[in-house]
Amino acid sequence: MASFTQMALDKDEIQKYLPGFSEELIAEIAEHGLIKEVPSGVEILREGQYIKSVPIVLEGLVKVFTRQGEKELLLYYIGSTESCIMSFSSGLSSTPSRIFAFTEEPSLLLLLPADKLTVWVKRFPPLNELFFQQYNLRYTEMLDTINALLFGKMDHRIYQYLLEKSRLKGEKVLDLRHKQIAAELGTAREVVTRVLKRLEQEGKIRQVAGGIEIN
Repeated sequence: MASFTQMALDKDEIQKYLPGFSEELIAEIAEHGLIKEVPSGVEILREGQYIKSVPIVLEGLVKVFTRQGEKELLLYYIGSTESCIMSFSSGLSSTPSRIFAFTEEPSLLLLLPADKLTVWVKRFPPLNELFFQQYNLRYTEMLDTINALLFGKMDHRIYQYLLEKSRLKGEKVLDLRHKQIAAELGTAREVVTRVLKRLEQEGKIRQVAGGIEIN
């Protein structure tokens, strides 16, 4: 991981974000885990990297994607109190990461040591439940991505992408460029430009100086 600000672990602070965790689990995390503040646009995981720490996002937003050559494909976003199940899987099996992860905005990350998780998920049902829920959520999201790639119209894909990003960031105006949308959805910039113009004509969005406004 890139260098960023490391913070002292505070049990009450962890409990505030993860109220379902027991005092015993919080104590284990406080002893062995880390909390780090990460600026926007920082790579926190890359393909081929072995996983030493599995993140739980306490605040902020992390983008998880795969890359082939110059093309990227967005897999999912990790929001508040969510984790990266791909990191969890690689960490438990001691296999290299198959994905990339970047902070989409400034984020507060709780890093759980991968070598402790095998024991923790057995000892503490709420932690096991959290990752089980993440498996279910990410599996559903990736099925949606595959279905959209195979069967979805680009107009619908781009509009749903904008709606989801607006929901996750809590913003009506998204600071996005056509090139970025094209990279994340695995299409050409010219296609994005054409679709956005059509969505604007339909009154669903408005392209403004600061990016794209969702109507």
